[in-house]
Amino acid sequence: MTWVILTGRQNDLDQVATPHKIITNRDYLAHPALFRGQRPKVINLSNNYGYQSRGYYASLLAGSRGHKVIPTVETMIDLSERKLYEHALPELELALNKCRKDLGGAFPQKVCIFFGIGPSKIWDRFAKLLFDWFRAPALEVHITDSAEWASIRKIGFHPLARMTEEEEKRFLQCLETYTNREWRDTKGRTPSRYTFATLVDPHEELPPSEISSLRYWAKIAEKMGVEIEPITKKDLAKLANYDALFIRETTSISNHTYRFARRAQQEGMPVIDDPLSMIRCTNKVYLNELMTYNKVPVPPTVMIAGISDLEVAAQTLGFPLVLKIPDSSFSRGVKKCGTFEELKTLASEWLEDSDLLIAQKFIPTEYDWRVGVLGGQPLFAVHYLMAKKHWQIVNHKANGKPDQGGIKTFTLKEAPAHVVETAVRAARCIGDGLYGVDLKETKDGVFVIEVNDNPNLDHGWEDSGEKDEVWVRLTQWFLERLDRPGR
Repeated sequence: MTWVILTGRQNDLDQVATPHKIITNRDYLAHPALFRGQRPKVINLSNNYGYQSRGYYASLLAGSRGHKVIPTVETMIDLSERKLYEHALPELELALNKCRKDLGGAFPQKVCIFFGIGPSKIWDRFAKLLFDWFRAPALEVHITDSAEWASIRKIGFHPLARMTEEEEKRFLQCLETYTNREWRDTKGRTPSRYTFATLVDPHEELPPSEISSLRYWAKIAEKMGVEIEPITKKDLAKLANYDALFIRETTSISNHTYRFARRAQQEGMPVIDDPLSMIRCTNKVYLNELMTYNKVPVPPTVMIAGISDLEVAAQTLGFPLVLKIPDSSFSRGVKKCGTFEELKTLASEWLEDSDLLIAQKFIPTEYDWRVGVLGGQPLFAVHYLMAKKHWQIVNHKANGKPDQGGIKTFTLKEAPAHVVETAVRAARCIGDGLYGVDLKETKDGVFVIEVNDNPNLDHGWEDSGEKDEVWVRLTQWFLERLDRPGR
């Protein structure tokens, strides 16, 4: 792997300080043919990252030349104003304050973080988290400390030109550490065109894909010049080793799966699921509004913002009705209410944790259609049968063990055209990735119940209708994005 370091001026960094290629951002911008046919990793150490500066354009054009670069223009924009990064501050400040005891009870006014590495091990947790949020070579964090809580006043870039001699020495040590660990030795690797990371949790009870299914995919992908390698939540620092990311853990914007998706996007890697799809699919309130706006049929729905809305829901929907927490998965946070008292009791409990709930008309069916959609085109179609003696496809029993219903598979040609067409319309409202659309088919028409960003995909189940074509198309989705001109 070729490393290229960009500086604002020739004398900003001594060539003997690092074994990597050092050129100015002016030379990089003026010679687009540099490194043609290579896929270098670019570290942009320009002294100015302002909008339309040379530093800005260097990162912008690195992306168009197919070069991986840090920081990206997205990071530059994120850090240009506090209001653009303040959403990250609660998590960062929590990690920061966990350092207090080891620091002797007080914080410095400023700390410099280089490549996710702090001035001492005490800062490790905070420094890694900061780098997860903002992948930049050198950052300075300005801290306002009180006796009980340290808050972050400002996060900004720390250019070479402003580094002290001691800071530059530490920066070069961190640069060496980063470039040594970021890319694997190519010895022993298969001669694949690309390597895809697959994020898994070996201990997850209901994973979206079993490990055996991912091994099956790996055999098919290998024939297409792709190596599939499993990674876990501990491997975030290694993500840039890979060319693409497929997340096969249950996703949530509040856990590491979102951070992996965001990091992959920052690296310019094709990723399923992408962060925006996670945000859109996670929230049932948003989904209902989005589908309604785009005239995709959904069950009659009432939004619950307080107890006063329950009477409207009861009169509009009748009983039984279904009450849902906006952010839930695998039938969790979805309950059927048979009476107004049941509705009031459950809503009162859930409104303590969520400002909004949604109530929907209960539509009983023996199965839900699940249509997989990839890149805006149908991928598979199945029936998910209801769990035994239950009205959902998964029954989360009191003993903690989930009971799942069975599955009936179809080819896409066998599935009703109007069901498939409605599913595709719903998925296209979300994005261009992989989605599982749940629908109910009734005498009154087809209704979209949910669009899932992290749909189940297992060999012998969802792929039974279209066979290996499912896995071929999945691989091709990534390859098409990796092989696009100018990448």
